[in-house]
Amino acid sequence: MLQFLRTYRPEFIDTFRLSVPIVIAQLGVVLMGVTDNLFVGRLLGAVPLGAAGLANSLSFLMSSIGVGGLTVVAALVAKSNSQSDVAAVNRLFRGGLRVAGLFSLVFGGLSVLLAFNFGLFGQTAEVTALARDFMLILSASLVPLLVFVAARQLADGLRFPRVAMAITLSALILNALFNYLLIKGVGPFPELGLMGSATATLLSRLFMAVAMLAYIYRSSRFKIYFNSAFASLSVADEVKTILKLAVPGGLTFFFEVATFSLAVVIVGWLGEDRLAAHQIAINLASVTYMMATGISSAAAIRVGGAVGRASREGVFRAGVSAFLLAISFMSLAAILFLSANEWLVSLYIRDNPAVMQIAASLVIVGGFFQLSDGVQVVALGSLRGLSDVNIPTIITLFAYWVVALPLSYVLAFTFRLDAIGVWIGLLSGLSLAAVFLTIRFFRRVNRIDLINRSIIQ
Repeated sequence: MLQFLRTYRPEFIDTFRLSVPIVIAQLGVVLMGVTDNLFVGRLLGAVPLGAAGLANSLSFLMSSIGVGGLTVVAALVAKSNSQSDVAAVNRLFRGGLRVAGLFSLVFGGLSVLLAFNFGLFGQTAEVTALARDFMLILSASLVPLLVFVAARQLADGLRFPRVAMAITLSALILNALFNYLLIKGVGPFPELGLMGSATATLLSRLFMAVAMLAYIYRSSRFKIYFNSAFASLSVADEVKTILKLAVPGGLTFFFEVATFSLAVVIVGWLGEDRLAAHQIAINLASVTYMMATGISSAAAIRVGGAVGRASREGVFRAGVSAFLLAISFMSLAAILFLSANEWLVSLYIRDNPAVMQIAASLVIVGGFFQLSDGVQVVALGSLRGLSDVNIPTIITLFAYWVVALPLSYVLAFTFRLDAIGVWIGLLSGLSLAAVFLTIRFFRRVNRIDLINRSIIQ
């Protein structure tokens, strides 16, 4: 045990230092949705809260392939940087921005199309009307969101994650401020109600994109990667490489996000009180999940760097340290969910005992799937560092769409377990994904081609 600690202590420290700013930045992103829901729930009530939650879930679903897929760029940047290939880093950055532009057009358009067909989800007339207008504004915000995600990959891949952290935290403050000013209309600001919350998200994301690009192009620490000679270099190959990895990698993220988004729809069929309760519980679970994705991103960067250095041992240690760090954190989250579920729910809503009771029971189930959620997302990040995206996509498709969603429906309606049945189905899918993705990573480590720096399939 002592030998293990001596060996892995530097690995834990490095993973932790890299993870913390990424975790804070990721937490800032999800806390924007939490902030929206806190203001909407407190100022407007349960029905607008359910509508905002549904629109947020489906909008993020539309962007999930882009958001999840673009994260492969950080691992590629880390690999090229470890090989001292400055020109490749520049091409990857520019290629990532082009892919972000393409994704914005595709997924923004799909989001608008979905908004105009909200009736397909079988929600009540009031929820449908509110959610449609909310989602149209969120659709416009996908463009700056994906530009920000693409730009931050350069900073993260070069191990400067504090840049995105500072910008995201600043945007979070702006989002809270604009929610307050625009929902009720304070001073010269118009009273926009629920749409004020959506507008706050749009303005915050615009700030994030502009601030990230401005910092990258003006900071001296990135100057070496923007030599004027690089401007004439074609990025066609990089765009193809990013798309080749980003599409299946993004689909992996999509399958999980889609599962939770469609779970919102299933819960909505059970009633507005269940929908509001589910939204509260899923917000809490999303906070811990997004923090685990920060550890996952650190794993991808460290594994990618080790591949660039042709170090099999480095790949193994980077993966193990990330797994153990995620397990430690998610264990603490599980204890909090199980022991303080009622208090956590009270942060969102106080005047609806029925919703509070349902939400508190869902948070307990959420406590049980914390470990599975953390392990599966870190396994995905470690595999992303190996540029291994195809088989993980199949694993997640099976775990979430073949197991989790059908089981959620059957438990909720056939066995009449209500909203808790939906969450038990989600727990089953996450656990299955965690097992198979972890096995996949450790098998891949033994098949690294250190000469070509690739994975033997």
